[in-house]
Amino acid sequence: MAVRFLNYVVADLCLGKPPLRSLPASITVGEALTALKTFEENYISVWSCKDHNHQDGGDCVCIGKVCMVDIICFLANEENLSSPAEALSSPLSALLSPFPGLVRHVEPCSSLLDAIDLILQGTQNLVVPIKTSSRSKALQNCSTTSTTHHNGGEFCWLTQEDVIRFLLSSIGLFSPVSARSVESLGIISTDFMAIWYHSPASTAIGAISHSLAEQTSVGVVDNNGILVGEISPFTLAGCDESVAAAIATLSTGDLMAYIDCGGPPDDIVKVVKERLKERNYEGTLEEFEIFSSNISSSNSSSSEDDESSGSPITPLTRPGRYSKSRSYSARMVRRAEAIVCHPGSSLVAVMIQALAHRVNYVWVIEDDCRLVGIVTFTNMLEVFREHFHSMS
Repeated sequence: MAVRFLNYVVADLCLGKPPLRSLPASITVGEALTALKTFEENYISVWSCKDHNHQDGGDCVCIGKVCMVDIICFLANEENLSSPAEALSSPLSALLSPFPGLVRHVEPCSSLLDAIDLILQGTQNLVVPIKTSSRSKALQNCSTTSTTHHNGGEFCWLTQEDVIRFLLSSIGLFSPVSARSVESLGIISTDFMAIWYHSPASTAIGAISHSLAEQTSVGVVDNNGILVGEISPFTLAGCDESVAAAIATLSTGDLMAYIDCGGPPDDIVKVVKERLKERNYEGTLEEFEIFSSNISSSNSSSSEDDESSGSPITPLTRPGRYSKSRSYSARMVRRAEAIVCHPGSSLVAVMIQALAHRVNYVWVIEDDCRLVGIVTFTNMLEVFREHFHSMS
């Protein structure tokens, strides 16, 4: 069985994957924003084509991807706050990551080990042609199909999450390694990004962009190094562009409350408006007022619906400015609160936690909730790659 596992190829992981939605590199940031909202996808691939239409078989290559986080960080930069409309008219290239190799084309016959090696080298998404439905036909085409020109075929992409989920489906092959603690495996990374709870959220823009590229997160800590939450790109990807105004005007702690479950509190929305006005960010203020009025209308409508149905309304309250959890397991509120584990947590348990919450990492805390590190999918794949090496 172990030898058979080494024979898996990326085509096996592509079964059932939907074809990629794509954007031409020639469009503007605003057009990309419209596409993200229309398709309601976290990421959309960006293509550069000689004939500007890769779906018709042009000579094209995927050069990157964009998500709402890219747009939020772009709009939150001080030079763009005064005139967001002008910023949205910027070319899409302004959003593409400066980190090379985040997206790579591979053939369907590329081995699982090759895919893991590329991920360990920094690749986030593997672009795979899926113009044929069967594995055998896909493999037959490997000798004749170019990685940049697939005669009109569709593509999917594989992520770290896809690979980890595939490995979890055969986790019994990795016993007893999978049952060992993350501490004993030496995969708790101390190279993580964190920001003080009372710091201006604007000071975290660079860290957010970097964590997006690394597929991690920005931890939020208090004066004692206690983890009290996070500013996660995975959470921001589900927000809209109005968060840029919150990042530009709020403290990190207030930003956590802004993006937490239940929508932004009215008092924090008011603070954002006041500070935008004080700093003469008229363009952003105008857009934010439209957003906040829509939120108020939605909340009012929801309240009326609840009252007419006779359903009791239980307000969501936060105990104090923030609360500290001493649980080693995942926190169930998945917005600004962090997913955590203990140094003694097993590798398989941490894998399940991350996959269940659709993140690529889990924070590691001690008994007193002090932040000691982070375990990422990349850390996990290093363990599996070493195990593969011993099997071959």
